[in-house]
Amino acid sequence: MNRNGNGPLDGAVVAVAGAAGPAGRASLLRLAEAGATVVASDADAERLAEAVDAARYAHGGATVTGDTVDLLDLDATREWAVKTEKEFGRIDGLVHLVGGWRGSASFAETNLADWVLLEKLLIRTVQHTSLAFHDGLLRSDRGRFVLVSAAGASKPTAGNAAYAASKAAAEAWTLALADAFRKAGGEEGPKAAAAILVVKALVHDAMRAERPNAKFAGFTDVTELAEAVAGVWDRSAQEANGQRLWLTPKP
Repeated sequence: MNRNGNGPLDGAVVAVAGAAGPAGRASLLRLAEAGATVVASDADAERLAEAVDAARYAHGGATVTGDTVDLLDLDATREWAVKTEKEFGRIDGLVHLVGGWRGSASFAETNLADWVLLEKLLIRTVQHTSLAFHDGLLRSDRGRFVLVSAAGASKPTAGNAAYAASKAAAEAWTLALADAFRKAGGEEGPKAAAAILVVKALVHDAMRAERPNAKFAGFTDVTELAEAVAGVWDRSAQEANGQRLWLTPKP
């Protein structure tokens, strides 16, 4: 990934959904560093403002803005996409970082209320962002939709039924978007791409500080994830589209 202002992200406009968490903060920093205009959203206005300010401070010349958007509202999500493209003249990416986890001690103890929550956080937000940004990404010469998923979607465990099923559904939806991009490209191949970054779990400095003796084996640091997010633009649309890009060994 070029850091000198002439790489594939230089001048790009990238929206980041779920930008206020540790992965979002790291991604805002990395995308801004790569020369992108970054449009961040989150449901938590205070944490979003902190994340945007941190990215602006780290990269003084970068344009980083924040919008409080209810991604569970399709109309509001569409309005965000339209506003972004209208304001900046283009939209070259949507990075989906909206997360959440619920689990149980055993399969039999699964609480279906967890499914209700995770279906909203992990599936509905993917549906809404992909539908809202689809047309704009197709208009771009480097459109990318990036989903962060979990290895558990491919190998669910007994206590993670709701979480793994939600992630698997989000992956399937993203691959359907990839097929739409493929079909839109015709014989020349896709001009936009939908790709999935797969991690076991994420780790960041605050987690390490809380558990100094923990190994976090197989976990992906949020800075490494951010590097991989930016790296999706290093690949051609044809190379990236419909791919699961593993940041942890396959289960």
